[in-house]
Amino acid sequence: MSMLEIENLSVEPADGGQRILNNVNLTVDFGYTNVLFGPNGSGKSALLRAIMGFGDYKVVEGRILFNGEDITNLSVDERAEKGLGIMLQRPPNMTGVKLSSLIKAIAKENMDIDKVAEDLDMKRFMDREINVGFSGGEIKRSELLQLIAQNPCMYLIDEPESGVDLVSINKVGTKIQEMLNANLECIGERSVKGKSALIITHTGQILDYLEADRAYIMCSGKIMCSGNPRKLLDEIKTQGYEECIRCKLNQI
Repeated sequence: MSMLEIENLSVEPADGGQRILNNVNLTVDFGYTNVLFGPNGSGKSALLRAIMGFGDYKVVEGRILFNGEDITNLSVDERAEKGLGIMLQRPPNMTGVKLSSLIKAIAKENMDIDKVAEDLDMKRFMDREINVGFSGGEIKRSELLQLIAQNPCMYLIDEPESGVDLVSINKVGTKIQEMLNANLECIGERSVKGKSALIITHTGQILDYLEADRAYIMCSGKIMCSGNPRKLLDEIKTQGYEECIRCKLNQI
């Protein structure tokens, strides 16, 4: 049984406009880490936001199943309660809200937040307003700290390497792999490998720090192909995303 199943999903902007995702099918099994490759503007972030239920997108066809339950019409907080968590690529500044206050509000019991903050070099930011004046790497580490505090069953991670210096990507990538290996208590006996994740990456750099089980390539709002993450990344590096589109068209 899959933890996440995307079935024939089509998505449009909530305020109207051209369809962004077209008949997307994708699965993430329990305890598996899947990556989603694709060029900028291909719909990758829109997919994660639709899975999480953000109001800037609306599902016009298809459905989203999480842990066997149809969550297509649930609110963001209801999806979070069921075990979905997201790390945004460009989160907003939260003026007037200290990072420590948010972490205290969302952290699971018996979690050593001080240790996690220390590992991510975020202890000195705990009394600062969230993301205000943060560098790109600091924002990523702040997002990851918040995600770990929530302790979800499944992580939705949007471009963790984007705009991040080498020191920060090392900390972020290492911590992501560590939390993916953690025990998955919320699904009991089916927790055979650890936690599940769907990670967006444009460059594939995050694969220097973690192991992925399966990869998908998205172009123009469609899944073009899937397969071994390393092999697909090698093909992208040597031939580019344009070849993926040509290959798909030749199969039609």
